Amino acid sequence: MSSKKYTPGATPSRRQFMAGSMALGAGSALSGAALANADEISSQSLKEAGKLFAVDYSDAENRQMLDTIDGQLEQLRAIRDLKYPNMLAPATTFDPRLPGVNYTRQEDRVSLSPTHNLALPNKAVDIAFAPIHHQAHWIRSGQLSAVRLTEIYLERIQKHGAELECFITVTADLALSQARKLDAESAKGKNRGPLHGIPYGLKDLFDTKDIKTTWGAEPYKDRVPDQDAKIVELLRDAGAILLGKTTCGALAWGDVWYGGKTRNPWNIAEGSSGSSAGSASATGAGLVGFSIGTETYGSIVSPSHRCGTTGLRPTFGRISRAGGMALCWTLDKVGPICRAVEDTAMVLSALNGPDAEDSGSIPHGFDYDYDLDLPALKVGYDPKWFEGDQATDVDRNALKVMKTLGVQMKEVSLPDLPYSSLLLNLNAESAAAFEELTLSGRDDLMKRQIANAWPNHWRQARFISAVDYVQMDRLRRTIMQNMHTLFEEVDLIISPNFADNLLLITNYTGHPCLTLRGGFEERSLDGVEGSHILPHNFSLMGGLYTEGKLCALGRIMEEKLGVRAKKPPQFA
Repeated sequence: MSSKKYTPGATPSRRQFMAGSMALGAGSALSGAALANADEISSQSLKEAGKLFAVDYSDAENRQMLDTIDGQLEQLRAIRDLKYPNMLAPATTFDPRLPGVNYTRQEDRVSLSPTHNLALPNKAVDIAFAPIHHQAHWIRSGQLSAVRLTEIYLERIQKHGAELECFITVTADLALSQARKLDAESAKGKNRGPLHGIPYGLKDLFDTKDIKTTWGAEPYKDRVPDQDAKIVELLRDAGAILLGKTTCGALAWGDVWYGGKTRNPWNIAEGSSGSSAGSASATGAGLVGFSIGTETYGSIVSPSHRCGTTGLRPTFGRISRAGGMALCWTLDKVGPICRAVEDTAMVLSALNGPDAEDSGSIPHGFDYDYDLDLPALKVGYDPKWFEGDQATDVDRNALKVMKTLGVQMKEVSLPDLPYSSLLLNLNAESAAAFEELTLSGRDDLMKRQIANAWPNHWRQARFISAVDYVQMDRLRRTIMQNMHTLFEEVDLIISPNFADNLLLITNYTGHPCLTLRGGFEERSLDGVEGSHILPHNFSLMGGLYTEGKLCALGRIMEEKLGVRAKKPPQFA
């Protein structure tokens, strides 16, 4: 055991982290004083406690437990007296792959749709809102410099960023320095790849050396790391330019952060949803070329749905999380938020790959070809997903358009299981990741103290039994097997974003999801006069490692629907 001691909010380097980083916390608020002494526990105490765990033991059984319960409490005290850095993963890791299943090997290859003779727009706003695969063409052909593109975005951030509350830190000097270096490389005939010279925003969950990484939360608002996250290194090497750190709902929950509430660019009276709130808002408003988000349970899909952006949640384990805040080790995923489907494939290709510093990392190639063999593709759907309150006319139209593409459509269904019970896993893991806040009382610093926010969830999680947690994991394995059976019948499925627990299910099974704009709908907002025309997304989901097919089909759907290019009027 290392003698190095980490205090709450400290940022160990990944090398220190991998070397082992537990330390006894003498005098900590997490000490044995936080647990009741055994001699204060009576058989009546145990009987009352049993109500919290839905067990009813006899008086004789409760009295028998009194003989040994003190030993169990001592073991718990010993565990609580240890301090763990947030990023230290449990020994038990999640693997979405099922034993004995062959997952088709892929080469690392990206074939984008042609951009021949694509002229640079005259207006800066049209350049800003252009897909990044168009921007890449203009940079590669010499029509656009990285410096000019960076300046366009910095000017837009200066003009609109405060109104949207979508940036925590803007790194203007760093961005311009990186842009000048990349232009110098371009002048010498060097191009780093599709992201060369493309500016982006980074969700403020990922460490940036000597630049604040606050996790959006009051207890960490002055936190400054001493090392870059792995994806920051990968994007820099790929030629992407860091414009700044986008807002993140506090500790990856919602769109409220310690400095405000991030806004939807289509109607700033409304929040952008979360927790990749700033990434979706900034991308939707044309303040960045693309952005990086994370998803544990909906944090790419939900803000993309709200802001009309295109979000790709990759297969669990594809992209390294090293140097990123851990919320739930068996669920956390990293993915791009863009304005066009093909852009998400570009970003994923730069980030895909194994990383020994992420315990959940799984090596698998990524192959994308825009030219998809539609007649060979099997697309599944359940008619009930598109009925009643589960869907809108936009969702139903997306299904109608899908049926015109010449793909093989097949009706599918999922067994009736208590899917929502899986959320206890998220509450338990995240409570462990932030135990220090709960037991020290520093969770009171958090702005949101409502029943559905983290502080309450984490207090309540102390009453999830270990036995129930294991049974929950067995339910998860059952659902993984069911989804594998489904994806043996079809390649992909189409659904409304939030239909029938699919968002929850596929997050827990590790399957990829692409959410893209399907159209627009008129709806009213609570407390806001009148109705508003707002974007509406739908989802494509696939078997493990099928992002190439998801993006290829999504690109075709995007083209057929013809609604991608519409800009939020206030920012156009």
